[in-house]
Amino acid sequence: MDTYTHSVSLDKSKCTGCTTCIKHCPTEAIRIRDGIAVISSYRCIDCGQCIRICPHHAKKSNFDKFDKDDVTDSKKYKIALPAPTLYGQFENLEDASYVIQGLLDIGFDDVFEVAKGAEMVSAYTRRYMNLDRVKKPVISSACPVALRLISLRFPSLKENVLPMLPPMEVAAKMAKGKALDEHPNLSPEDIKVYFISPCPAKVSYVRNGYGDYKSEVDEVVSISDIYFQLLSVMKRDNSPNVSSESGRIGLSWASSGGESTALLNDKFLAADGVDNIIRVLDQLEDGNFPMLDFIELNACPGGCVGGVMSVENPYVAKARLRALRKYLPVSLYSPEDEDDKFVPPDFILDAIPEYRSINKLSDSLSESMRMMSEIQVILESLPGIDCGSCGAPSCQAFAEDCVRGESKVDDCLIKYSLEKIAKEKAEEK
Repeated sequence: MDTYTHSVSLDKSKCTGCTTCIKHCPTEAIRIRDGIAVISSYRCIDCGQCIRICPHHAKKSNFDKFDKDDVTDSKKYKIALPAPTLYGQFENLEDASYVIQGLLDIGFDDVFEVAKGAEMVSAYTRRYMNLDRVKKPVISSACPVALRLISLRFPSLKENVLPMLPPMEVAAKMAKGKALDEHPNLSPEDIKVYFISPCPAKVSYVRNGYGDYKSEVDEVVSISDIYFQLLSVMKRDNSPNVSSESGRIGLSWASSGGESTALLNDKFLAADGVDNIIRVLDQLEDGNFPMLDFIELNACPGGCVGGVMSVENPYVAKARLRALRKYLPVSLYSPEDEDDKFVPPDFILDAIPEYRSINKLSDSLSESMRMMSEIQVILESLPGIDCGSCGAPSCQAFAEDCVRGESKVDDCLIKYSLEKIAKEKAEEK
């Protein structure tokens, strides 16, 4: 039984069964049943692609609602972790400090920038790349969608995954440690960490953990949910009382290629968009990238700025971030230890989750072979036009559904219509 908690769900009242989503889902996780979309929990990777393309807005992100009254509750010490993408949502923002001050003004007790955590991760990734016996190309572990794709479809690449915590987790750890140091009267249970996210996959990451790792983040709120709250308190005519601690590297993580360029290594590839990262992983598995040292994968178009829980057009947000970081120092963080191969154990992940094939037909090899043969027979009888009228994204997927007992061959309307016409013509003769 799949106990994975997802952050993408369906609003049945809005779904018309139009089949748009089944054509764009990268893992074929959606079917149309009885005129309504059905999302397979086993196959869904929470990439948000169906949310992005649904013409009826029937797909939605599930996240922790931002409750201003809860944030002002004095029983908890509340820390906000703004993703770098948040800064790109505001027009004419000259200093990220205005956003940080805004978060404090709406009730957070402290703010720890995820961009600062990103600079730490970049610094230690550079060191990790210098270690002996590192399997290259190293694949970034920052995007939860890419990680879930690897665990479900590309098991041979799991040893290439960078075994390092993503910036969100590093920021959460550092923020809690800072709070405990500055407020000795607090206990860990008194602290509540809120990640302000552009991406539904981060919600799933926090709720499910990653392998044996349990997230340090307590709640994930949407950028779109908190954006208007910030607009009401951000005052550009007053200087903020706090200062941003992020440099160019930290802010660059919001866009595709930002993580890679921070490694100061030209042998990298940065791909964005879930279809593109699947193509890259396919080619990597075939051994077509022998000269690369690092691969950065972002499921959202343009990087995290393209997340479906953001407000602004990703290209506009990217341009704003470029202007914002123009006069910033390259980085405000450098490791204190002089050993260029030392990586703190707290930054390291032990292992990725176990591989579970989404294409596995049966635990028995002989049964799988039998089912494959039956799939081929059914496939040859189908029109092969991938129209989606059966509720599956392709004839291949439909044939598999039939063999699994999830559909019937007669559900193919085109096949049924052609056979009916042929029968009627034969009777006329």
